[in-house]
Parts: sequence; structure tokens; C-alpha cells
Amino acid sequence: MKKENIIFIYPKLFTFIKTEIKILESEFKVISIKQNWSNKIILPFNFIIQFFFLIFNLHKSNIILVSFGGYWSFFPALFGRMFNKKVAIVVHGTDCVSFPEINYGNLRSSLMSWFTKKSYQLSNLILPVSESLVYTENTYYALDKLKFGYTYHLKNIKTPYKVIPNGLITEDWESNCVEKQMNTFITVMTNDQIKRKGGDLIIEAAKELKHCTFYFAGTNNFKSEDIHLENVKFLGKLTPAELKKYYNKTQFYLQLSNFEGFGVAICEAMLCKCVPIVSDVNFLPEIIGDSGFVLRKRDKKMLIVLLEEAMSSKIEELSKLSKQRIKQEFSVNNRKEMLISNLKNLK
Repeated sequence: MKKENIIFIYPKLFTFIKTEIKILESEFKVISIKQNWSNKIILPFNFIIQFFFLIFNLHKSNIILVSFGGYWSFFPALFGRMFNKKVAIVVHGTDCVSFPEINYGNLRSSLMSWFTKKSYQLSNLILPVSESLVYTENTYYALDKLKFGYTYHLKNIKTPYKVIPNGLITEDWESNCVEKQMNTFITVMTNDQIKRKGGDLIIEAAKELKHCTFYFAGTNNFKSEDIHLENVKFLGKLTPAELKKYYNKTQFYLQLSNFEGFGVAICEAMLCKCVPIVSDVNFLPEIIGDSGFVLRKRDKKMLIVLLEEAMSSKIEELSKLSKQRIKQEFSVNNRKEMLISNLKNLK
């Protein structure tokens, strides 16, 4: 049977976008264009290129799927409304938040907020990867309660939404049993994510827990300071295969983000039987369930106590539980079933 066409728009070809394309290709013929919208200098050219791409391809499909709200989602949503095409926008995190305290969130920009809001209003369906992106309250970062979510930052969004969690190709993280190194922790972040993902807090704990080893994947060091601690190892940017090796030999995964739309890396680590330790923000506690530990406040002393509790826990049992939880709750098949169903029933 001939597959129906779908137009798929995304701002950059992230790894999880490649997974999304695989999901879509199982049911649709995917029509997409590779653009990088992160460079603001070429923003006008990206608009022009996308305009003509849509003009030439709109007649081929009745469905447009956009990943992330932003500049790139405006024309697809507008043209969808003008030419009676069905438009769904997957929202992931940065497109739902303004968090100036940690210099994070697209909605800090009034121009980006305008394009994002109009896109959400013009679309037929919004598909957040967690309920926390619609609205959430954060009591982890500061004494004062902070509020986030696209319904909080962008008023008068009446478009219906359906939460569809991210899904991982679990087979990609299956591996032979490797003996875990005692008292080891790993986290993943790039240089520009240090503050958002709690890298500074992890370093403070590492200074006290000298018998533990802390691996930082994705960065060679912190831009703000040159850190020389014997028990802190900066691994730089790793390939998925290299990252998998470190997951497999490390006992715990740290995700101490101040804001996190979903947390794909923590799911990858849990599939490699790392016991998760997360901050009490967004969807992170729901991801780990009862397979790990939750830091309730951004506090060094509380973190040290929690890490010591984790190291004295039944690690082997928790590691098996963490792997099983991701396989059951956040597999690519779960996302595929929900995403395809919602796209085919767009109204």
C-alpha cells in the first residue's frame, strides 16, 4: 500500500530527530528539508528557503509535523491554516520556558515568543513530550516558587494538546554485562549547559566526596574556570558508542538540571543499568519512578547526603529496575503508536 506523505520540519538534526524520522518513515513518506536555524545571521535566508520549500511541497501532503516551536514553525503553521493542512507541533523544552536566572529558554526573546505563540495558535495540535511543558512549578531552584510552561508564558493558547513522551530505540543501548566501577557517577552536558544541568553543584559535591569518581561527558572543562580535581574526569564530546561504554562501567547517572523538558540522556544511561539521581524538576522524577533518587532542593549538603545514601543502597536491584522501567515506559514503540495515531486523527 502506498504511504501517505508527511512534511516534517525541524530546527536542527539532533539525534532524537533522527529517531523521529525513523518513526515517521514506518508509516509515511517523509518530506523534509535540512536547515540549521541556530545561526541568527542566516535567519532571513532560512525563511526564504523554507517559504519556497513549502510552496513546492504543500500540495503533496495534508499533514505537517514540526519539531520545536520557534521561527521555523511559523510558516508551516500559517500555510497549514491558509491551505487547510493539518499541523502538529512537538514541543521539547526550550520552546516552553523563560528562565533568565540560568540564561535558558527561547521565550526570553520577545521576537521568538511572538513566532512561537503564533505557531501554537495556528496549529491543530500541540504534542509536548511531558505535561510539565504545558505548566509546572519549580521549588527546586530557589526559595521562591517559579512557574514555567507555554500556557504560563504565552497566554491565550487554546490549541488542544496531547502528551507523548520521547521514545528510545532500546536495542541501541543493549550490551553485554560489564562490571561497574565502585562509587562512580556520570553526567552529560555541553559547555553551554553547565549551569542549567547543575554541573557547578556536582563539582561542589565532588570536592567533598574524594573517594568517588565523577565523569563529565560532552565537555572538556568548564568555560568559567579551570578545574583540577583528581576525582573529576572531563571526557569531551563522545560518540554514542563511546558514551555507551562509560554508561556501562558507571554505577550512577546524575541529572541535576534546573529545568529539563524530558531527559533523553538519563533514559540512555538507565538502559545501561545506571541508577538515576535526579533533581525535583519537570518530568525527571516520573521518568525514574522508584528506581533511583530525587534531590528535592538545589543544595550541596543535601546532595552529598543523597549520594551517600545512593552508594549504600541495593545498587544491583535498582540498576535492573531502572533498565526495565525505560524499556517498559519509554521505548520507541510506545512513542510510535501514540504519535502515528494522533497524526492520522488530526482534526
